Amino acid sequence: MQKDILSKEESLALYRKLILTRLAEEKIREEYFKDEMKTPVHLGIGGEAIPVGVCHCLPPRSKTFGTYRNHSLYLAMTEDTDGFFGELYGKVNGPGKGKAGSMHLSFPERDFIATSAVVGTTIPVAVGAALANAYRKSNDVVTVFFGDGAVEEGVFWESLNFACLKNLRVLFVCEDNGLAIHTPAKERQGFQSILETVKTFDCYVGGGQGHDLQGVIQSTHQVVKQMEDQPKPGFLHFTYYRFLEHVGPREDFDAGYRSRPTPDNLDGLDPVLCFERDLCQNGCKPSELSAIKKSVEEKIAKSVLTAQKTDFPSSEELYTDLFV
Repeated sequence: MQKDILSKEESLALYRKLILTRLAEEKIREEYFKDEMKTPVHLGIGGEAIPVGVCHCLPPRSKTFGTYRNHSLYLAMTEDTDGFFGELYGKVNGPGKGKAGSMHLSFPERDFIATSAVVGTTIPVAVGAALANAYRKSNDVVTVFFGDGAVEEGVFWESLNFACLKNLRVLFVCEDNGLAIHTPAKERQGFQSILETVKTFDCYVGGGQGHDLQGVIQSTHQVVKQMEDQPKPGFLHFTYYRFLEHVGPREDFDAGYRSRPTPDNLDGLDPVLCFERDLCQNGCKPSELSAIKKSVEEKIAKSVLTAQKTDFPSSEELYTDLFV
């Protein structure tokens, strides 16, 4: 597949977002064992190019929903490291005022509506938002990210079926790491292929390798363009390799459910290294990438320090932001 040609300015802006998501999670790994972050963390190292690439292609005003492995999505949409680390440290400057934690990040003011720790639960909510757009005769796109495990939930197929029936502009994005905690797809799925099964529905379909940022962008552009030209749902399926354990900051190759890849294989599955190689082959200088990385490291370090010094929410906050 021929890749879209990105301008140098666009490429470096994408690299900044990509390295921001990576370094933010590496910072979590560095700080987590100090036991000041009290929230569980589901790190997305290895899959960062999927939210960065997809969000790069979304039209303005696109409402977006996600799952509990949501750090890269939050940062790709907002670049808000102050709020991000504030929430992880449980402080008042977090987008949930320290009460949401890692698994329920949101930023509605930036069109990042909701994420949830319960598998599949944001999928029907996203379809409902797309249905509301249709009632308002709006052409805005709604996007929902989820893992391959969510495809085994009945609500996914019900939502996909309804969206196709009503020709809703909702983009389903499956981030497929082939695992549900420790269980591989072949031990969970009674169908041959997610992609081939979804192709039997009346929707636009695309996808590819999630470590290839330019490939993610091309597939997303194509499906979003089709959705804009003729209203129907879109479905994107991107595979990627989860570098770390299901929940937590460690590697888990000693758990026995998967073997450790060779260093060369890991490098080939690393979206940051792959994009760096692409950039350098297309005229970017290593010094330019190093300057961006240094700037991002400084931004993250400042945000962590701010979060550590910021107050916890008061006891009165227990009774606010409730739906009763």
